[in-house]
Amino acid sequence: MQHTALLKKLVTDETILVMPGAQDALTAKIIEQTGFKAIILGGYAVSASILGQPDVGMLTLTEMADQAKNIIGAVDIPVLVDGDTGHGGITNVIRTVREFEQAGAAGILIEDQIFPKRCGHMEGKQVIEPEEMVLKIMAAVDARTDPDLVIVARTDARAVYGLANAIFRAKRYEKAGADLIFIEAPQNEGELLKINREIRVPTLANMVEGGKTPQFTAAELQDMGFAAVAFPVSSLYAATWAVRALMAELSRTGSTKRCSKQMVSFSDFNHLIGLEKIREIEARYEKQEVTIQEADNENG
Repeated sequence: MQHTALLKKLVTDETILVMPGAQDALTAKIIEQTGFKAIILGGYAVSASILGQPDVGMLTLTEMADQAKNIIGAVDIPVLVDGDTGHGGITNVIRTVREFEQAGAAGILIEDQIFPKRCGHMEGKQVIEPEEMVLKIMAAVDARTDPDLVIVARTDARAVYGLANAIFRAKRYEKAGADLIFIEAPQNEGELLKINREIRVPTLANMVEGGKTPQFTAAELQDMGFAAVAFPVSSLYAATWAVRALMAELSRTGSTKRCSKQMVSFSDFNHLIGLEKIREIEARYEKQEVTIQEADNENG
């Protein structure tokens, strides 16, 4: 099954789809090997990972597409890619969809913030008019070459105009052809429940540690009616904490010995990233090389 069709199926299954975030190919491999069925690739994590910069619109389309290609190529599960605002107007949205489709994305997320956008849990967000976002969603739907490519419409209007306006917008985006609706940063359980009473297509919840939305388990969110939940920065925050602790220990003692139990071994890491498979491929072709040489000697 194509990854696009698989992601669409996972979103419509009875069991909620849990999508951890991956900022790089290594993290994506760990997510896949842990048993998760899909990954979300968010601009917040990628901006931090490859630029060392906050999520305030500095990441370009080509940088995001390159990172998406690397991550998608490293795993065999669907990847939902953050398209931010579509990186501009209608024609930019069309290019964004095409670039991410070529990279192998199973789904693309488009949001209704103005450019430059901000992380959905930061202050000072602004949104475009809903009519403009409707056209962006329509353009994204028309631009996809695979009809199963999942188009996610995100609205950040909750922080600007309140939940009622966000739901009003989401309903319009649904009619424009969005496959999955994402209302960013609801502030309590009551708002989460209201979203699913009002929206008819599948909905996405977003669990950002320390963000504006309270933390709930996947099972709790499923009971509220959500089809999918993203944990977009959990691995980024955990990796940051671990590396900072390691560097502090190394700076203080001149050694990493006391951190060895919090580190994977040389052999375990090589296994994780697939060294054995590379060696098997090399060995198979080395045998063929020997066979070719023997045949040449016989014919010579």
